[in-house]
Amino acid sequence: MAAGECEITVLPQYGGKIASIRIGSQELLQAPLSPITTRTRTMSFDRADASGWDECLPSVAACSVQTAAGVAEVPDHGDLWRVEWGKQGLGIREQGSEKLGAEDKAQHENALTLSGKCFSLPLEVERTMHLREVERGWRLELSYRVQNVGSYAVPWSWAAHPLFVCEEGDWIVLPESISSVKVEGSGGERLGKGGDKVTWPVAKLAAGGTADLSVVDRRDSGIGDKLFAGPLSASENWCALERKSAGLRIRVRFDAAATPYLGLWICYGGWPEGPGPKQVCVAMEPSTAPVDSLAVKGRWSRELAAGESFSWPMQVEIERIER
Repeated sequence: MAAGECEITVLPQYGGKIASIRIGSQELLQAPLSPITTRTRTMSFDRADASGWDECLPSVAACSVQTAAGVAEVPDHGDLWRVEWGKQGLGIREQGSEKLGAEDKAQHENALTLSGKCFSLPLEVERTMHLREVERGWRLELSYRVQNVGSYAVPWSWAAHPLFVCEEGDWIVLPESISSVKVEGSGGERLGKGGDKVTWPVAKLAAGGTADLSVVDRRDSGIGDKLFAGPLSASENWCALERKSAGLRIRVRFDAAATPYLGLWICYGGWPEGPGPKQVCVAMEPSTAPVDSLAVKGRWSRELAAGESFSWPMQVEIERIER
């Protein structure tokens, strides 16, 4: 998909992965840590390429959940990144396409609908993408729909998983009203244990001192923190990564009523554990829950009855800024 200088590459056979978002020669997504290849139903996420943008459903963390059909075993980062997605529509549909004007054709050519089926729970997801060039840059509009295609009610949760590359000195921007975030996990417990709250943007470190979480650290700092904000209000429905080094601002927008939580994965060489290449990225993740595990229940927990569906939107805006 292309609109002006913006080009997006999607791999339906690998979980509908958005493998690349490029502005000219500038790649915005984390490069593969290992070759992109076939995934199994049980492999951990760090044994794959751990790159680009995947969709996490029905859970981010591996877990066991009880259903009317018995216990369902949900694997690490969910099912969808492991399965081939089907193409529902790409480019101009043949019927009536000759009647479209140039502007309509451009919109149709930059639209893609894919669907993927879970295997741990009877859920199917459809994702439609539209790429547009706008006055100040580019806008990627996404709409999602999940449906229970089974015969019994099932729990579910979703999180977008876009891994945006970053460099030291880049800036994570949240709405001013967000003054604290919850720790889901922190490498070496530098921010504390799971469930702890820390102030945003300047947080106290467990070992003493403070850190400005909004400023991207060195790529070899060994940092790997997963944080959550929310539930969020209608005015808190965005976050941004300002990359002055690249001359770009990446702003993620979402519907806080439908997806009221924001996950932040900030990783500067702190993951995967062990030898090998490391992620250097900031993931801005609209989510239905403030926890990674579907097995952890709370007021955020969701369930779909047999045949029931749920829909929600998301946007990524990319703007040029002064270096």
